[in-house]
This record gives sequence, C-alpha cells and structure tokens, in this order.
Amino acid sequence: MTLALGIGVGAGVGAAVLIYALRVVSNVVEELADVGSLTQSWVFIAIPVGIWLAWLVTSRWAPEAAGHGVPQILTSLTLQGGNIAPRIPALKTIATALTIGAGGSAGREGSIAQIGAGIGSYVGKLSRLGEVETRALVAAGAGAGIAATFNAPIAGMFFAMEVILRDLSIRHLHTIAIASVAGAVVSHSLIGNDLTFQVSPYALDNPAELVLYAVLGLVAVGLAILFIELLEWSSLFPERVPAWTRPLAFGLSVAAIGFFAPEVLGTGQQFIGEVLRQDVTRTWWVFALLGVAKLVATSLTLGGKGAGGIFMPSLFAGAMAGAAFATVADPLWTASSLDPGAFALVGMAAVFSGVSRASFTSILIVFEITGDYGLVLPLMVAVAIATVITNRLHPESAYTAPLARMGIHTAPSDHVDLLATVTVGDLGLGEPIVVSPEDSLTNVEGVLRHNRINGVAVVDDGGKLVGIVAESDIIRLGGASDSITAAEAMTPHPVTVSFDLPVSEALERMAVLGVGRLPVVDRHDPDKIEAMFRRDDAIAAYHLALGTAARSDQLPERVATHMSESTRYFEFEIPRGSVAAGRKIREVSWPEGCIVVSVHRGSQLLVASGDVELLPGDALTVFCDDSARRRLIERLTPKAETS
Repeated sequence: MTLALGIGVGAGVGAAVLIYALRVVSNVVEELADVGSLTQSWVFIAIPVGIWLAWLVTSRWAPEAAGHGVPQILTSLTLQGGNIAPRIPALKTIATALTIGAGGSAGREGSIAQIGAGIGSYVGKLSRLGEVETRALVAAGAGAGIAATFNAPIAGMFFAMEVILRDLSIRHLHTIAIASVAGAVVSHSLIGNDLTFQVSPYALDNPAELVLYAVLGLVAVGLAILFIELLEWSSLFPERVPAWTRPLAFGLSVAAIGFFAPEVLGTGQQFIGEVLRQDVTRTWWVFALLGVAKLVATSLTLGGKGAGGIFMPSLFAGAMAGAAFATVADPLWTASSLDPGAFALVGMAAVFSGVSRASFTSILIVFEITGDYGLVLPLMVAVAIATVITNRLHPESAYTAPLARMGIHTAPSDHVDLLATVTVGDLGLGEPIVVSPEDSLTNVEGVLRHNRINGVAVVDDGGKLVGIVAESDIIRLGGASDSITAAEAMTPHPVTVSFDLPVSEALERMAVLGVGRLPVVDRHDPDKIEAMFRRDDAIAAYHLALGTAARSDQLPERVATHMSESTRYFEFEIPRGSVAAGRKIREVSWPEGCIVVSVHRGSQLLVASGDVELLPGDALTVFCDDSARRRLIERLTPKAETS
C-alpha cells in the first residue's frame, strides 16, 4: 500500500511538472513570435525546431523516451521485466514539453503514463522486488499517470489493467487503485479541480437514436484503422536522409497543416471543449477534415521523433467525427433533434476504443472528464461496435502494433501455460561460464568447444556483465583470431532474465530476439550475472512443470502449453525424405523465430543440442508462432525439398 501510494504521488507530481513545462515552452514560443511580429507563420520555425530539439534529447540520452510512450512501457514489461531506466521520466518530460509546447500535434497523456511507469519501475528496483511485483508497480504508475492528467482515477485504473497488463483480474487491483487515486488527488491539488471538459448534460431523448450511434461506431472504425496505419507508416518511413533532417522535414509538414488548420496543433483539448459545448459552428466537411488532419499531424509529429501521446488526438478525431456525423444526419433524421455535442462525446470514446482496444477505459474516461453520465447506452453501443469490428479488421491496436512488428505478441491467452508455472530459479542453474573482454576469439572459441556451448557471457574485471559472444559472432568476423578480442565481437547490453521470471516468458524473449541463451542476473544488481538460461533448460523446466501439475491434480486438458494466440509449442514429426533427416540440428536451416526444444525418439527424450542427428520419425517439440510453423512445415516436408 505504501509503495502504491508513493508511486501515485510521484505520478501526480510528474503530471503537474509536465503541464507546467508545457506552459513555459508555449509561453516562450508565443513571446518570440510576438517579438518577431511573425504571428501565425511562426509555426514554420517553432514546430520543426521543437521536434528537432526533442529528437536531439531522446536520440542522445534515451531513444525509448521518443514516441507515444505506451509501446515502450509494454516492451519493457515483455523484454526487460518492467525495468525502465531512471532517467526516462525526466527526459520524457523535457522531450514532450519541447514537442507539444512548440506546437507539435500530440497528447500529453501517453507521456505522463510513461513517466508514472518509470517511477513505478524505480520504486520496484529500490524495494528489491521481483519481476512480477515490479510489473504491477509499473502498471500502477502508468494508471496513476492517466488518472493524474485527466483527474480520472477509475479510468486510470482500468487503463492500467486493460492496456498495460491486459488483465482484468483483481490480482493487482489493490495496488493500481491506490496509485490511481493518489495520482488524481495530487494532480487535483497542484493543477486545479476543473474537469477536463466543461459540458452541458446530455441525454438519450429518443431510443431510436441508438441506430445512429451504432452507425457512428462504424465511422469510428475507419478513423481508428486510419490512425493506426498512419502511425505505422510514419514510424517506418524510409531513412534516406541524415537522421537530423527527419524531425525538421516532418516538423515542417506539421507546420503546413497547422498553418491552415491551427485547431489541430498542440493537444487540441481546448477546441474539443468548444465543440462539445457547441461554442463553434462548422460545416460537416470542415469537422471531418479537422479530424483527419489531426491524425495526420500527430503521426508526422511522432514519426519525426517528437514525444507525446495519442490519447487526446484520438479523442479529438472522435469529437470531430461525431460533430460531422450529427451535422449531416440532423436534417435527414425526423424522429428527433440531434445534438452535435452528444455525438461528439460518443465519437470520442468510440475512436479511442478502436485505437486502443480499451473498451472500459474509453467509456469511463468520458464519464470522468465530462462529469456527464447521461449517454450510457449510446456510449456502450458505439464503443462495442468500434472495438469488435476494428479488432476483427486490424488485430493490433496502436499500442501493440509496434511490438507485433518486433515479433512480440501481448494478447492474453485463455489457456494455462504449463511453463508459466516454473520460474528460471526453479531450474537450479549452475555457475555461468564467462570470458574476459580482453580474451581473444581464439580463446573464446576454445571455451565454447570445451563446454559444448554456442555462446558465453563477457564479464569485466569488476564482475560486470558487458555482453555476449556467440558462435555466430565468431563466424561473422571470419573465424577465430588472436587479433580480435571478445569486446570487439560481443553483443553489448544483452537482454537478461531474473530468477523469478517464468520460463515461458524467458523462452518468449529468446524467440523474439532469435537467440539461444539469456544471462540470468541479480534482480537488484542487473550487471551481476548469476547463471545462463539456455534453450536446453526448457526440457528440465517442462519435466518440472509436468511433475508440479501432476502433484496438484491438474488435468492435462486444462494445461495447454500456449504462449499467446499465435506463439506456442507444437510437435512436428520428421517424415522420410525430409531435408532434415540425417542432418544434425545445427545443419538445418530453421525458420527465423523457431526454437527446437526437444527431440522425442521412441521412449527417449533428447535435449535439442546442435549435435543431435535427426532421424525419420523423430518428434520435435518446437516453440514458434503460426507463421514460422507454416514455414517450418513447408521447409521440412519432402515436398518442400523437391519443389
């Protein structure tokens, strides 16, 4: 409870600091514009320079502080066990203030979520907690950040569970709830108690209008998919020019959009409020263009290596879509008078739900930031339609798409993962084999051959883990050499695991990274290597898990070795005539992302080392996703050999 409270307070203070920093940068930009008498044309200087400065900060000191924050949180949970560098909150604050304060199009919410998550990670490290507990604190920090920026503790709590943990169970509810409430209270006291949007109460006057709200949900589907694709396009835009020119070029593009549509610059929060209160009137096509322009401008801002979130831009696009829809439908709908403000409100929730796949958060955030609970049914209808259809047409959300591109699948499984019941520490791994950074590759190769391993940790004189040298590194450099050292050949800063991490997650990291080993480090001293987890250790983990399941009377049909909806274990029998038959495992060209865990030969269970010769009839246990599985089957069947 004390830790959660501290994280919430930290997130609340972090939100206040970011908002204050945004105001400072914005005021400086406005004063400079006034001095130069440049008025609106000042955006062509301010925005590119602001995004360029944000890029300079993040590229030099913390690349993970760029972008919209949530994918970086999810990556840290998946690959680093929730370990976020302590410098991230401060650098994220600076980069976001420079980006949005200068006029870049983005929200502040994702940034504050990452700031809160960084605080949660740091508290977990100081408290010497394991990965499971630290993850809960990271999620609590992210939820507290959302609660603080919107003064919406319930929505913040659900954001942490739906988006960060992707788990609505009550296991971590206590921690997340306390942090979210604390974040909202502290933010409330430092920033003020105003609702994010002051609106008149709305109500569903005619139940027949639910049909129109359902159609609005379909419109939201299109906008959500458009936004996700734009974000992907901008992030993958080819690097054909020097890196420093990208922020300037993208910034100029944002400025050009903002010159003609200044409403889309910054967070856009003020204009959303005006639309909800119907203080502004526009034709339907102007509302529609503003919504699309906001999505394009935000994608360019983030693609240009600026920092900021996508929460508020999603709400902006939804509000514009709702207002445009009501403006078009009102003359055609004779059953009742349509209120553009009400449709804008529902559109906000529907678009964000499609973008994030966070249905509960989308509905609750609208309630809490407006104080209006009169549109429960329209919200539920539009959000449900937007979420279900968007998920069918585009399975990855804006938050998970960057991870999916890396091969990381975060979708929760309905099955029990057998290897999730065994931790790396349960395996009793021995002391690690290490080499010195000064050792020659000739010596390193000798160590690998003597110990019959394919990779070894590189540890300096102070006992600090500095890298990994694999057999492939030696081959890449032309073979063993007395003139090349381990320090020159190694992969620095390797991804690690801790003893309390489930074996299932350790294997998933190996599959994502395409490696056969991961250093096991002290949770409280990540530079100190304690052991080496290798692919072969999965066999021992599998048998240990089976024994545990048997002792706890778990029925086999209840236990599915299932990492996610697409990554899993499966068996493949080597057929006669296969290209793999008669070859050693190391001699077979395995599809990228495939890990051979074991070989079943009659009554024998063999560890899948590189020297095992495969025979027809051998049953391989393989860990990979569905795509790699299809490639494996095509490659190893006789048909694949003769085609």
